[in-house]
Parts: sequence; C-alpha cells; structure tokens
Amino acid sequence: MRAGSLDRVITVQRANEARDEFGQVTQTYATIATLRAAKIQASTTEFLQGAGIQGEAAVIFRTRWLDGLTVRDRVLCEGIAHDIKELKEIGRRKGIDIRTVARNAQ
Repeated sequence: MRAGSLDRVITVQRANEARDEFGQVTQTYATIATLRAAKIQASTTEFLQGAGIQGEAAVIFRTRWLDGLTVRDRVLCEGIAHDIKELKEIGRRKGIDIRTVARNAQ
C-alpha cells in the first residue's frame, strides 16, 4: 500500500448511547481515529445484491490497519456518513478494506 494512493481523509467514529435531559436515549458518535485512505467505488449490483439493499451507494475504503475497528462503527468521508458492513484484513495486519454503505446516498 503506497502512501500516494491514500488520497482521502476519513474519520472513524464509534456510537455512544446517553440519556438527554428528558430521559430519552440518544445516540452520539465519538471520533476514534482520523486516517488517510483510498476510496474504491464498488459495483453497486455486485456489492448490494448479496445484502439485498437497493438504492444505496457502496464504497470500499482501503487504509492502514486499525486495531479494534468493528462493524458497529461508522466512517465519515467528505461529510457523508458510511455504515460499515464488512472488514477485510490485507496481509498480516498491514491494511484493511472497509466495505461500507453510504447513508442518504443520492
């Protein structure tokens, strides 16, 4: 993985649940890492066909290994939130492919 190909800055966030002043459970996100990544656009039909989801943009981010990353986390890139659907290790913890589906994709 060459540094020059990591042309995007992504933020990995983890969900936290807290109660507001009315006692309602609200979900907030805390940043756990800011990373350089390569954005790889996946074929929509190929990626989403197995998941059974339609009308959403599938994106794969390739970045250096981040320990502790789970599918419950999310990725922010260029102001768009992406839900993590799958994580694939590259080599022996050299890198990671983060398969995501963008929220509110147009």
